Amino acid sequence: MKAERRAFLVGSSHAILFGSALASAAAQSVAADDSMAPPLPRGGTSHFAQLNGVKLHYVSVGSGPTVILLHGWPQTWFAWRGTMERLSSRFRCVALDLRGLGLSERTPAGYDKQTIAADVAALIDHVADGRAHVVGHDMGGKAAFVLAHLQPRKVEKLVLVDCLVPGTENMDARRGGAWHYGFHMAPEIPETLTRGREREYIAAQIRAWSHRKDAVTEAAISEFARHYASAGGMTAGFAYYRALRDDAARVESFGGRKLEMPVLAIAGRYGVGTKLADALGPRAPNLTAVIAEDSGHFVAEEAPDFFCAQIERFLAA
Repeated sequence: MKAERRAFLVGSSHAILFGSALASAAAQSVAADDSMAPPLPRGGTSHFAQLNGVKLHYVSVGSGPTVILLHGWPQTWFAWRGTMERLSSRFRCVALDLRGLGLSERTPAGYDKQTIAADVAALIDHVADGRAHVVGHDMGGKAAFVLAHLQPRKVEKLVLVDCLVPGTENMDARRGGAWHYGFHMAPEIPETLTRGREREYIAAQIRAWSHRKDAVTEAAISEFARHYASAGGMTAGFAYYRALRDDAARVESFGGRKLEMPVLAIAGRYGVGTKLADALGPRAPNLTAVIAEDSGHFVAEEAPDFFCAQIERFLAA
């Protein structure tokens, strides 16, 4: 039995039971369609650009110093809509649909965080003349971390939101790790078990990772799901997980390299907690770390006032 297959069977046995439970739910998958486009932030505009060899979609609003916003799984740019409206009076907010997700082009490869970092670097050149603040959550945070190491001159200030530094994730469910790593990384299995049930699966994951269970709205979940449920959407999302071993090796190659720009770590008490700051401490001499006490993984939605106040204070300092 191949090691990858064995790891899946051990590390995600609960996932199979969960998938079976989902089978009894009614399928509510919806296809991505421009006619169903969500409302933009007030004053916002939607754009496409060919960058780093891929067609990327982003939404922009506001004026002032540019802030690049990078979402995670299972979300799209729309995760930042509320944040953009709050910050746009002082900053130009640019929220990217990561490669393969939302309205950005789906490619057969390129979901390792070094490639995603190159996408973001090209976006910074395109919208901000080569330098911007970068805010990344979840998978977007991993890409932002890699970008800050590989192209530090492009990152004026770095904000990492409830994510784990590549290589520090506990993927072993036998030793307290999260089962979804093995499930999402297994080839083809997660697509098979979530097909036709994409919205239910995404909703269940978001609720499980939230402390405030109603913070990410049903409308937002439907917006995310309509993209992931379209052809190739779930595979693109799972590809971010399937690249994690390569991401860990890439970060290990950085050795003792330091992040010289100011870094803010924002985590939910019921999300990654202190793990993010603990991992960043030896790497970021100019680190500020805060905890959203009443939040899980989705800090921007679960504690929006706290989140935006921390971002604004840090970036304006």
